[in-house]
Amino acid sequence: MKKVIGLMLALVMVFGMANVVEASTPGQLLIWADDTRTPVLEDIKGEFEEMYGIPVEVQEKPFGDIRDDLAIEGPAGEGPDIIVGAHDWMGELVANGLIEPINLESPDLFMETGLDAFMWGEDLYGMPYAIEAIGLFYNKDIVEEPPATFEEFSEMVRNLRDRDEGKYGFVMPQPDPYHTFPFFSGYGGYVFGEDEDGVLNPMDIGLNNEGSIRALEELVELYDGYIPYIDYETMMSIFTSGDAGMMLTGPWAAADIRDAGIDYGFTSLPTMNGNDPRPFVGVQGFMISSFSENRILAQTFLNEFVATEDVMYRFYEIDDRPPTFIPAGDRASEDPDTAGVLESAETGVPMPAITEMAAVWSAWEDALSLALNQDQTAEEALNDAVDQIITTIEESE
Repeated sequence: MKKVIGLMLALVMVFGMANVVEASTPGQLLIWADDTRTPVLEDIKGEFEEMYGIPVEVQEKPFGDIRDDLAIEGPAGEGPDIIVGAHDWMGELVANGLIEPINLESPDLFMETGLDAFMWGEDLYGMPYAIEAIGLFYNKDIVEEPPATFEEFSEMVRNLRDRDEGKYGFVMPQPDPYHTFPFFSGYGGYVFGEDEDGVLNPMDIGLNNEGSIRALEELVELYDGYIPYIDYETMMSIFTSGDAGMMLTGPWAAADIRDAGIDYGFTSLPTMNGNDPRPFVGVQGFMISSFSENRILAQTFLNEFVATEDVMYRFYEIDDRPPTFIPAGDRASEDPDTAGVLESAETGVPMPAITEMAAVWSAWEDALSLALNQDQTAEEALNDAVDQIITTIEESE
């Protein structure tokens, strides 16, 4: 490592510290990040420059542009060394050869769910830093203790329903696969299975297996008079008005709930058939471009200067997304909302990061609508959805 850094220092003497870095250049680091992450990276880059004499340029880009710009500028030799992005970009980035596997010096300091999100087969393609997942909000004036099992949850949903007063035990948006998935996974349902190499297999679809069908059947029973079929905005209105005991959504709703004066708690959904529900998790992290001229330097910057408790906590302070770096996560868990998100995310499933996921959403949404409105049985609706997903995938090949 010292010899490599020494070579980089020599290159710096050639290119000069004062040059503005416009693309990956030997001996100079270029990072693409959005306006949320840029301030922290600007603050820490000086420490790296001082220690190694290597200039670091942080180029701010809209978050949604980073992936598309890398696909264009990377192969043209005009891209960065490091990008900050979402794990569900990975399928496209890996398939197109745009990012490199990464080596973490201390993987045991990261949440396993966060690492799983950036795994592709046997290789890790990103250093996770933030995670989010949905969970159960509960109004403490109505629900003193959240239910521990689905049986308790179901009983509570029924008992708290007051038709005369317009009160509900539980609300969630529908038809919404993202919010409904924890029920499916709690009973053993899944979206895509994995092949022998540990890569998601788009032809192994578990949305109509026994567990998925049972989960939807259970929900159909509760939607028959106990849970309202509503959109997200209506759900929020009911809960913030104090007319629901529990609500399923993500931590982004906490500010509105606090503003409404609701005394609330946030935790994971109850166990289902003895299993933990597994919500989809979204993970953000740092990835290294395959076209980087400074892969070792990029690894050094991430391992030694980003993967620290203080830096990871500063990202959290700016953005509120819980850290996947365990020391920072433990510190952030002093906030009960953050603790609840981490609890829910700990058993979560990374949102499938393959392009075939685009074929899933509308078919799954239609199935939820048909079943919950009792236009089809759960089994019929899910079987039709899976047939549609397979056809869409095959036609796109």
